[in-house]
Amino acid sequence: MKRAAWKCGIAAVGLALAASPAAAQMFNPTTYTLANGLQVVVVENHRAPIVTHMVWYRVGAADEPAGKSGIAHLLEHLMFKGTPSVPPGEFSKLVARLGGRDNAFTSYDYTAYYQNVAADRLEKVMALEADRMRNLTLDEQNFQTERAVVMEERRSRTDNNPQALLTERVEAALFLNHPYRKPVIGWSSEIAGLTREDALEFYKRWYAPNNAILVVAGDVQPDKVRQLAETYYGPLKPEQLPPRLRAEEPPQVAARAVSLADPRVQQANFSRTYMAPSYTAPDKAQAYALEVLAEIMGGGATSRLYKALAVEQGLATNASAWYDPTALNQTTFGIAATPRPGVDIPKLQAAVDAQVKLVLDKGITPAEVERAKARLKAQVAYARDNLHTGARVLGEALTTGETVEDVEAWPSRIAAVTPEQVNAAARAVLDDRASVTGILLPVKGAGVAQTQAPMVMPTKDLR
Repeated sequence: MKRAAWKCGIAAVGLALAASPAAAQMFNPTTYTLANGLQVVVVENHRAPIVTHMVWYRVGAADEPAGKSGIAHLLEHLMFKGTPSVPPGEFSKLVARLGGRDNAFTSYDYTAYYQNVAADRLEKVMALEADRMRNLTLDEQNFQTERAVVMEERRSRTDNNPQALLTERVEAALFLNHPYRKPVIGWSSEIAGLTREDALEFYKRWYAPNNAILVVAGDVQPDKVRQLAETYYGPLKPEQLPPRLRAEEPPQVAARAVSLADPRVQQANFSRTYMAPSYTAPDKAQAYALEVLAEIMGGGATSRLYKALAVEQGLATNASAWYDPTALNQTTFGIAATPRPGVDIPKLQAAVDAQVKLVLDKGITPAEVERAKARLKAQVAYARDNLHTGARVLGEALTTGETVEDVEAWPSRIAAVTPEQVNAAARAVLDDRASVTGILLPVKGAGVAQTQAPMVMPTKDLR
């Protein structure tokens, strides 16, 4: 869960580093690993004298103990509560005094912390971040205060947001057994039961250099970054890490639907979320084909869904598709549409179903595939221009089972996708038996804004 819009000597004797050059296709990073297991990735970008410094941990909400949902996100907050050398609440103030900004975010598979500063301030923020990797101090009062902050965050961002509530319930219905079914921020009752000891145990278990990736992007020289990394991160002691145990999903055999009616809803909405493979699936090529499929079906005003539902039939104000292949385990492929005033959900759903059936029956054309690949490949130039994008893409990939070589090979792998692969991926994934339909509805004539409990309903009742 994002906290906001997103929130010395030089040489260390005896540290062995293994260099692994990467192909110059996406970001052309320099990579190496310190003797204590810390992986370092450096992306040079000399367009401006600034730098992004990020530390990614291979742990997230899906790694939490049973009954302790929300502990990964709560620990993210607690990481700002001080060390013996940095008093509670001072971390962000110190970064601000350096003219920079900092934040952190938690997902199912990773937790990351970053600072954006002038390039000549890199050493100072690196010292701060390395310090809290192993030296977090946490008293009971600070823990209680931050836990209350997280509970209020849950109330304001989820409990008071019907769309967020629906999304949470859709994910819980889609994943039957895997920990992706629980919210990253945690369930309210379990957040309330978290203790200081829970946080410290989670911290000691997972926050170690051999479970972390340092990504530095911007106006830097790789050799200088290596010297600083050896100085500040190199002395940190590695730990014996536990395995990342994840429950497996059983076969999906039944379509599901979740409907949420709420007086606060101003506009109805329809979505369908399918279980899908990620980059880490045995057939890696399928993920690239699904990226192309998502672009064709819902990647903007020229996509199939938007043209059919919004332009030609006049049923929707918006229609889109999404697919996020970056996950340690299975992921999702989704479509969504917002009806125009006067159009009811069953009519819109029937139109969406017809478009999905058209894809499955008639297939995607070679011309559509080529246009989609061209649009996707054009995004590479924009990604290279933004130093934060490179750091984010590489950090996310390396915490979810990919390699630097996988990231660098993305343009060539997208270019190699064929119409046959796209159509095969569509047939494999767009299966109602592995899907959850989400319906968000207003409550007409309601005088008091109160949430009605989400209802899991047979799919046939919504058609």
